[in-house]
Amino acid sequence: MEQELELENKPNKTISQDEVLQAALKLFAKKGYFNTSLTDIKDAAGITTSTGISQYFKTKQAIAQALYENILDSLSISIDDIRRRNRKAAEQLREVVDLLFKLTDDAPEIVEFLLFVKSEEFLAEPKPLLETPAFTKIKRIFQNGVKDGEMKALDPLLAYTYFFGIINHTLAMVLSGNLPKTAESYQAQAWLTAWGCIVKK
Repeated sequence: MEQELELENKPNKTISQDEVLQAALKLFAKKGYFNTSLTDIKDAAGITTSTGISQYFKTKQAIAQALYENILDSLSISIDDIRRRNRKAAEQLREVVDLLFKLTDDAPEIVEFLLFVKSEEFLAEPKPLLETPAFTKIKRIFQNGVKDGEMKALDPLLAYTYFFGIINHTLAMVLSGNLPKTAESYQAQAWLTAWGCIVKK
């Protein structure tokens, strides 16, 4: 059952653990992990009690780790759903790209966290992002695409690098404001360019 924290002098207002995580996510994405303090997170979440965040998390590191695990778990579940719905690698990758571009427009802090926050700053034993279950499943899409003849006979990791180099850099440019329109505005062209690098013609 999700814990809730009563705010001082606000008996009808509660702050959930998820709201603490959301406040932290926005700050980590905007200011970076090292430049965000527990006090910043407490203030952003609207917590005014003396015990504050310690009701849920003992350290800033614990908050960042929980965020990282939650985001990657959700991504992994989404990729499972995508792979169940689509047989071909192209269809699966198209839906992964759809998801990332939609997240960039609707929940940019999630994509900023994935692209810019370094897990080695807060994980005691960091695992490379490419070795997490979510990204292992994405790599498998490339392996299957090469095996089934949809993609060029590239090393699957190289195919991943070519493809997501274009996708991730486009998203990063949108998030930084260097590309001024919504992510959706660039999605079709980014997809065609990325897929064109690896498709077997």
